[in-house]
Amino acid sequence: MAELLYRLGTFAARRGWVVIGSWIAVLAIAAGGFLIGFKGLATSFDIPGTASGEVIAELEEQLPDFAGASGTVVFETEDGEAFTEAQKDAIGALVDDADGLPDVSGVVDPFDTEAERAEQAAKLADGRTQIADGEAQLDAGQAQLDAGLAQLDDAQAQLDAGREQATAAGFPTDELDAQQAALDAQREAVAGQQAELDDARAELETQQQRLDDGAELLGFADGIRMVSEDGSAALVNVAFTEPRLELEQASKDAVIDHFESEPIDGVTVSFSTDIAQGVPKIIGVGEVVGVAFAAVVLLVMLGSIIAAALPIVTALVGVAIGALGALAFSGVVQMASVTPILGVMLGLAVGIDYSLFIINRHRKQLLEGAEPIESIGLANGTAGNAVVFAGTTVIVALLALNVTGVPFLGLMGTVGAISVLIAVLIAVTMTPAILGLLGIRVLGKRARARIGQVHHEDAKAKPMRTWRAIGTVLVSAAALLAIAVPALDMRVGLPDGSSEPADSASYRAFMTTEESFGAGANGPLLVTASLPSGLDDDAVDAAQLEVARTLSEQPDVTAVAPIAVSEDGELAAFQVIPAEGPNAASTDALVRELRELPAIDGDIELGVAGQAAINIDISENLLDVLPLYLAVVVGISLLIMILVFRSILVPLIATGGFVLSLFATYGAVVALFQFGWGADALGIHTGPILSFLPVILVGILFGLAMDYQLFLATGMREAYVHGAPARLAVARGFRAGRSVVIAAGLIMISVFGGFVFAESTMIRSIGFGLAFGVLVDAFVVRMLLMPALMHLLGRSAWWIPKWLDRILPDVDVEGAALERRHHATPAA
Repeated sequence: MAELLYRLGTFAARRGWVVIGSWIAVLAIAAGGFLIGFKGLATSFDIPGTASGEVIAELEEQLPDFAGASGTVVFETEDGEAFTEAQKDAIGALVDDADGLPDVSGVVDPFDTEAERAEQAAKLADGRTQIADGEAQLDAGQAQLDAGLAQLDDAQAQLDAGREQATAAGFPTDELDAQQAALDAQREAVAGQQAELDDARAELETQQQRLDDGAELLGFADGIRMVSEDGSAALVNVAFTEPRLELEQASKDAVIDHFESEPIDGVTVSFSTDIAQGVPKIIGVGEVVGVAFAAVVLLVMLGSIIAAALPIVTALVGVAIGALGALAFSGVVQMASVTPILGVMLGLAVGIDYSLFIINRHRKQLLEGAEPIESIGLANGTAGNAVVFAGTTVIVALLALNVTGVPFLGLMGTVGAISVLIAVLIAVTMTPAILGLLGIRVLGKRARARIGQVHHEDAKAKPMRTWRAIGTVLVSAAALLAIAVPALDMRVGLPDGSSEPADSASYRAFMTTEESFGAGANGPLLVTASLPSGLDDDAVDAAQLEVARTLSEQPDVTAVAPIAVSEDGELAAFQVIPAEGPNAASTDALVRELRELPAIDGDIELGVAGQAAINIDISENLLDVLPLYLAVVVGISLLIMILVFRSILVPLIATGGFVLSLFATYGAVVALFQFGWGADALGIHTGPILSFLPVILVGILFGLAMDYQLFLATGMREAYVHGAPARLAVARGFRAGRSVVIAAGLIMISVFGGFVFAESTMIRSIGFGLAFGVLVDAFVVRMLLMPALMHLLGRSAWWIPKWLDRILPDVDVEGAALERRHHATPAA
């Protein structure tokens, strides 16, 4: 590999414009692909096979109107007073005109809904009055029948007495028989009237039961309001025909544009995250500042504006190709909005670093008097070889995200891996090409004056003292473990409106809804009930009531409302309002409790969906795959480093240090984004940790940690192989690689740190996690803990079983064999 890269470097140096032109052509192709293939990005996430996914699939089949995405438009009066009639009419007009918007299946007028609620309550009251009146009439009729029956009993008694006297006297009873027949007829008429009265009373009791059931259902739904109690806020529900993952951004933008098209005097409008959460900007002010800081670091290290600009230029070209190329496939695969941004993060950071490693090696050789073209080839074969190997570790770690079985996470890893691959290819081709065009100008004027004045830094290196190494190990490990403590309380989830910037429409909508309608209104649950087949209408109503009763009895449920029944009567849907918001621990517990409920009446099974339940399912699944992914990455790291360093203990040290820095990063992320320590200064709203962040951090930080391990430990191994005592080799290798690792670490931190100031909460947490992870891994683990442990291990650090040493291939990451074959000849 080293020899191939040497030849590639010399070719690129001699054919600079050809190589640069080729990359410009690739960039143009990527741009053309973007213009043709870009179809928009998804702002939500999904994992197939989840419990909520199964419920949604059932809804799509039997109740399709409730399977699509939905969102809320929030209206609020500016003075806090109730809406005027004119304001209500204006809102109603906007609602009426919204039905024709793309992908919109229905829009609910809040004032009509509240009027219907009041009408239902009035009907219930009228029904109770009518039933009371009917009962009074029935009671009066029963009294009349009872009085008539008493009269008939008296007449019968008199008739019986007369018959007894007539029979005793021997008189004929024909007249008495006629009277008995008339009396029997009257008694039969009374019995008929009694039957009619009993039927009427039974019907009245049935109506009373229905009325009671309706009142009970209405009482369960009492906490679901569309207009606040004080009349100052109203919620307009917007339902879409497409599922949330398939809903185009243009459709959501159309809703926003429509409801903002005609401002209403004295009324503000805002939108829930389901509507307002758009695709975050790929590059913002924070990212520009981060790159500017990286430029300062490069300028300080390289001492030349031209040399400092080179890594940034090549990195930007790589980022442009990677981002445009990824977006070109957005019409083919479902791509989350954060996916290309992750590629930009990685492309910028590693693109600058990898180019820096080659430029730094080339500059050192020039200062020793090497001929430029030969020096470029040698730098590409040595430092470039290390870049290829380091980039490969990052690529492997990112591609391993596909083992999680989570499609959007695997795609993120794949896009990130491609971005890193492009950065590697540009580093070993375009960087040598530009260096060839620059020639000796890559050195500043002061540096050119020192050409040929070789300084042997190794001579100044001395082993650290053992007591200092012990102290460094103890203090570093203790500090990392202390920072990791908050990670024990990590809660994962997906961001809701409360975590958005305070001046955003999503945050205003979330807070207005919480203050005016209760926290649970921001995260309603959609509960389905599978009913037995063959039920008539009355039985379906009874089953709905029984389900509603069961749901309302659960803790942390504030309201329940039946919203639909399928045409075959076998699936009923209910809206359930929890006591707290979608990311609250109580809502999480409620979803689990509802899913664990036994079948109602023995045969009615419940399912739970809704945005809160979907977020819980996604977070739980991602947390479940974290141990598997961590095991895969750690296993890969051990194998790669055993191959590179031909040692058993060095890989164990490197891997153990990575695990420490990883959990310290988790702790810092939890402290800032969940506990809120220092969040106010950055304008961050606290909440659960982004559900896929822990997994993403494993892959990316592992790859970057191996980069720094590689550039430090290979120098140590090289010094040891060349005969230096083990502890002196540690000092020499550290001294040789520290400057470039410090610069690379600062560049990574500045680039990732720039994303902390992005508008999207997701991007903020990813940027902070990566920046902090690089900080502790590069400056604590690789530059403090690892050298100290290597010092304490001494020669045993490089021990490897002889049988394993024989079968391992010699990868020669630093290109030592290449240096022996190609000496950088002095310039004429």
